Amino acid sequence: MSMTSETSIRALIFDMDGTIVDNMRFHDDAWEAWHKTENLAFDRASFFSRTAGKANLEILSAYFPEAEDAELEARGLRKEELYRAAYRPHVAALSGLLALMARAETAGIPMAVASAAPPANIDLVLDTLGLRSRFATIVSPSQGFRGKPHPDMFLAAAERMGVAPESCLVFEDAPLGVEAAKRAGMRAVAILTMLEAGAFSGFDNVIGSARDFAALDGHPSLRFASA
Repeated sequence: MSMTSETSIRALIFDMDGTIVDNMRFHDDAWEAWHKTENLAFDRASFFSRTAGKANLEILSAYFPEAEDAELEARGLRKEELYRAAYRPHVAALSGLLALMARAETAGIPMAVASAAPPANIDLVLDTLGLRSRFATIVSPSQGFRGKPHPDMFLAAAERMGVAPESCLVFEDAPLGVEAAKRAGMRAVAILTMLEAGAFSGFDNVIGSARDFAALDGHPSLRFASA
């Protein structure tokens, strides 16, 4: 199947951070503070491109290759506590998300979340927004899946929804996530909360890009409301 085929969309899969919510700058702030406590250099642009979509254990093992998982988890927990404390008062759905979800529900299109975030971060966003029950499944590395760019989480989401990968559309804000979608055989829409469209130009599975979901209104692949 060509990545640009006209196979109809039968399921939606959402990344969370930077996609359902515009929160990556809060993560960057927390990572910067964490790096300072660890006396490590930190560059925002390169860190995002290298790590967005990866699980914390995958990120931290690069710094501490000899450390046990328990130590890495403890180090990562400190960063996540900084992030949640800062972001909690600001949780808000990205513009147009709720309208898109309502149209998908009306059309009988199942939806999933595939996020590298730890469970407490997923809880913060989905429960604050009251969205958990509207997703058919939520997939994360805490369930034993590898982070992006591995396709594991996207393939698991498709399997759980009973939809073929080529009929799924992924929403992602990071190149590693779009790469994971490509490896899964899925088309993707790039959400430009952190990067410009050019950052995704090398991916033939990207069928659109937008600052938010409101800007995607009328996109050909999302005309399922009247189906």
